[in-house]
Amino acid sequence: MSKIKLQFPDDSVKEFDQGTTVLEVAKSISTSLGKKAVAGKVNGILVDIESAIKQDGKIEILSQDDNKDSLITLRNTASLVFGAAAKEIKKDLHFGEKQSNDDGFYVDTDDKEGQISVDELEDIEKSMEKIIKKNDKIERTLMDKSELVEMFKDDPYKSSLIEAIESVQIPVYKLDNFVDFGYKAVLPSLSGLKHFKLLSVAGAYWQGKSSNPMLQRIYGTAFFNQDDLDADMKRRAEIKERDHRTLGRDLDLFFVDPEVGAGLPYWMPNGATIRRVIERYIIDKEVAWGYQHVYTPILMNLNAYKTSGHWQHYREDMFPPMDMGDGEMLELRPMNCPSHIQIYKHHIRSYRELPVRIAELGMMHRYEKSGALSGLQRVREMTLNDGHTFVALDQIQEEFKRTLQLMVEVYKDFDITDYSFRLSYRDPANTEKYFDDDEMWNRSQSMLKGAMDDLGLDYYEAEGEAAFYGPKLDVQTKTALGNDETLSTIQLDFMQPEQFKLTYVGSDGEEHRPVMIHRGIVSTMERFIAYLIEMYKGAFPTWLAPMQVKIIPVNKEIHGEYAKNLLAELRAKNIRAEIDDRDEKMNYKIRDAQTMKVPYTAVVGDQEMADATVSVRKYGEEDSNSENVAMFVGSVKADINNFSRRNG
Repeated sequence: MSKIKLQFPDDSVKEFDQGTTVLEVAKSISTSLGKKAVAGKVNGILVDIESAIKQDGKIEILSQDDNKDSLITLRNTASLVFGAAAKEIKKDLHFGEKQSNDDGFYVDTDDKEGQISVDELEDIEKSMEKIIKKNDKIERTLMDKSELVEMFKDDPYKSSLIEAIESVQIPVYKLDNFVDFGYKAVLPSLSGLKHFKLLSVAGAYWQGKSSNPMLQRIYGTAFFNQDDLDADMKRRAEIKERDHRTLGRDLDLFFVDPEVGAGLPYWMPNGATIRRVIERYIIDKEVAWGYQHVYTPILMNLNAYKTSGHWQHYREDMFPPMDMGDGEMLELRPMNCPSHIQIYKHHIRSYRELPVRIAELGMMHRYEKSGALSGLQRVREMTLNDGHTFVALDQIQEEFKRTLQLMVEVYKDFDITDYSFRLSYRDPANTEKYFDDDEMWNRSQSMLKGAMDDLGLDYYEAEGEAAFYGPKLDVQTKTALGNDETLSTIQLDFMQPEQFKLTYVGSDGEEHRPVMIHRGIVSTMERFIAYLIEMYKGAFPTWLAPMQVKIIPVNKEIHGEYAKNLLAELRAKNIRAEIDDRDEKMNYKIRDAQTMKVPYTAVVGDQEMADATVSVRKYGEEDSNSENVAMFVGSVKADINNFSRRNG
């Protein structure tokens, strides 16, 4: 029999018969490893424990302790058992795409008689437990593609998935009467699948295309022990509590309706108030720091984006151009930089003017795919807190530091403390994505790195993540869903000033080329507010809260006038307040104010009228305090002016 050589993680090499399985290799090392093994990796590819190895290569035996790939194997098994259990309950169920990953697993399903509802998950879990208890062996075989096509001819989704597979023979898994394919590895025994949970249901377009049918996506997870499952469920509860999409609905901040435009948020009055406060804040802040705020159109001649390089490098993320019928092609802008370049070019510039700082809350449009859209974090229309500074070569480092100082000051006002810095460089081998000028790239990358080192800031370097026109510094945060998010950015650009032939007149009377610095302090309004919703859990600090004070008269007939006078005093100080005079019980209205996370609830009754006071309850607190009206109004105003900082 032919022999093969396998290299182990410790670099040792052993010889085996060709066709030896991963399990047999594990047992050859030790009996205990054979018992603990759940899967293998051959030449970096995850494979079943019973897979036959037919050629030389590297091998790794995976046990339950080898977290990532072992968990994927476990979750593949849970996905398979879910399919068998769901098919028992819903006989006409069809299955689409599925995936197991670090966060769990999902399976797309479809049933014309009625989709799987969240109320049915418990019944499916019980059916899964029965299947696991029987501990039937999962049979792994190879089946001819033509035979598999015939088997799934009545399932349009499975048929499509089979047709996309190039292999003539396809690995198939059979569990009792249920047959499935598309798994790299499953557990050798169902006895290892004990700690799992079906989590939720959601709509998902078939293969992520909005023109395709909407399927029902079932999410679940699985772990090798109960403690890990419990910890994960606790983590998910925290995520759910912070999820900006859920809070946005509960607090009536925004909504997105695919029927009237996927990825196009509608801002309700509460959300619009938060956005307006942030917009006013950032404009005032930037003007104080020397920026000139402008307005520019959201449409631009396509030729400008060809000159800037966006059309060549970013076309897939741009909406189709609009033919105006007279030879002009207009484009919904995906970036604001060409617009600000036109502002700079409109006048002859002198070295005495530099740096020229131009800023705008600029609306942009990007063609995000339907499957990528998510609440406010991934949208098709967005308003960027954008700025472009035009500087001389010897001003780059100072302006870079100054922009960072502005960022840090803004973060302090919003109480943002958990962030890190990432320097993004080009991949020098990727000449298609990046502007081809080695000298420019080497020079600009060393400038950013030097500035960060001068400031003594910690950062990590990421090759291949730069913009196509230059390197950048990104400020990274984590969303409540655990995703890495870019909050702010500073990008150095030698390319576009060259492309657009930008100049300034130097002290020598000659024309010189400026350098362009792109920067966004608080990202887009959409993404930033999503981040804040999750960071604050919807309980906005007083200066940002859409409603800052809710006034509740004990009896609107008796105490209504007193409540109106208090309202007038608050509004005179530009404090956002309203009276809740609904015909509901007082305790209900207090609970409702807490549910809506209003910072201050002010109750007024007989005693308050007699003493010229209010009974004040702060959000999240159980007790109320009696305060003089003037002192209460003053303390709320001070809270707002201080950006609600706890330390004063």
